Amino acid sequence: MPRPARYAKGLAKREEILTTALDVIARTGYRGTSVKELANAVGLSQAGLLHYFSSKEELFAEILAKRDAVNKDAALERGESAVDALVGIVRHNADVPGLVQLYAQFSIEASDPGHPSHAVFVTRYARVRELLAADIAARKEAGTLSSSLDAGVAAGLLIAAADGLQTQWLLDPEVDMAAHLSSLVSLLCSAPGPAAPPGRAR
Repeated sequence: MPRPARYAKGLAKREEILTTALDVIARTGYRGTSVKELANAVGLSQAGLLHYFSSKEELFAEILAKRDAVNKDAALERGESAVDALVGIVRHNADVPGLVQLYAQFSIEASDPGHPSHAVFVTRYARVRELLAADIAARKEAGTLSSSLDAGVAAGLLIAAADGLQTQWLLDPEVDMAAHLSSLVSLLCSAPGPAAPPGRAR
C-alpha cells in the first residue's frame, strides 16, 4: 500500500478514536474511562490504540484538543464572538460532565512543568486569552464596553470565572454555570470598570 494511503488511513483512525473518546468520556468521566475501554470502543487492543498516541496523557490531551475544535466549529457556525462562545461552551458543558471532569483534572496536573501536556495547556490558555481580549477590545472600540476596561485583565477574569464555575458545578450540579458567567459579562458591559494598569495596551 502506498505510504500516502497508509498515512491518510492512520489520520482517519486517529480521528475516529478521538471522536469516539469524546462520547465515551462525556458519559463516564476521566476516572471512569480506561485506555482498554476506549480501545474496545474502536475495535483495537490497548497496544493498538497507543500506536496512534505516545502515552495515555497524550491521548487525553488530544481528546481535549478535539473537544476545543468541535466547540470552535460550532461557535463559528453560529457566528458567535469569543465572549459569547465561551458562555455557550460553559452552557453546553453542563451536558457533558465527564469532559468537564477531564478538563478540570488535566488542567491541574498539567500545571507541573514536567507533565507531558504542560506546553499544550500553556499554549491553550494563551490562545483563549488572546481571542477573548481581541473580542473585548473590539467591543470597547464599538462603545459597548468602557474605554477604561483593560482587555487582557477582563479576558483573564472571564477564563478564571469559567474554570472556577466548572469546579463549583462538579461539586454542586445545581450551580448554573452559564447564568453566572453571563452575569459577569453583563457587569463588564455595564460597569465603568477600573483604569487600565500603566503600560498596558487598551
